[in-house]
Amino acid sequence: MNEDTLRQASQAGGGDSIGLLMMGKTAASLLVVVAIILACAWLLKRIGPNRRAGTQHLRVVASTPVGQRERVVIVEVADRWLVLGVGGGQVTRLDTLEPPATPDAAPPGPPLAGSFASRFAQALKQNARGAARGRQNGRDRS
Repeated sequence: MNEDTLRQASQAGGGDSIGLLMMGKTAASLLVVVAIILACAWLLKRIGPNRRAGTQHLRVVASTPVGQRERVVIVEVADRWLVLGVGGGQVTRLDTLEPPATPDAAPPGPPLAGSFASRFAQALKQNARGAARGRQNGRDRS
């Protein structure tokens, strides 16, 4: 009888330890899932789709601090530049500017070919020609 009683007790005790083991694994899995959900929520806050909304027509051209909490910001809106003062919980338009004309690109010279030394020499010659033209036009006043 003692052997039967011992077998039943060991089976009953073994069943409880298996149940606790399964409950521990389930709790650990649940914690992993909750951690993944929290990480995804944090990522969406940092780089979510709402971060880029509305930037198609609005672009910050430049920004500079003028105090601890005040800034002057140049914003491009519909081919106009707005100079804004930002600080103290409010935004004030300071001025409206025309955007500068984009300079016409100089016609490209002959393509660089050959070894590094020959390409470097060609680039130096192009830069020297550009500097000489600038001095002739009165741009370089050094």
